[in-house]
Amino acid sequence: MSQAENKEPPDPARDLKRLVTTTMPFGKHKGVLIADLPGNYLNWFAREGFPDNSIGQLLALMQEIDSNGLSDLLKPLRHAAQVPQQPNRR
Repeated sequence: MSQAENKEPPDPARDLKRLVTTTMPFGKHKGVLIADLPGNYLNWFAREGFPDNSIGQLLALMQEIDSNGLSDLLKPLRHAAQVPQQPNRR
C-alpha cells in the first residue's frame, strides 16, 4: 500500500480527537502526542512538507491550530479522552 493510499477522507471531529490520542510514530519526538509537539517542529514540517498520509494530515492540522494560537480548543477533548497534557516543549 502506498503512502497516498493511507490518506483518509477528512473528518474534522475524528481528526481533532486524534490530535489528543495519537502519538508521533517516528523522528525526534517519537511517542509524543501530536497535540503536544513543539511549534518549531510543526513549522519545520510546514516548510519541508508534511508526510503524504494520515499522520501528515494530523501534523498539518495541528500546525494550523498551533500557529493560530488555538491549542486551548483541544482542552475539552483531552478531558474527554482523559489524556494529560505533556509539558510544553516550545
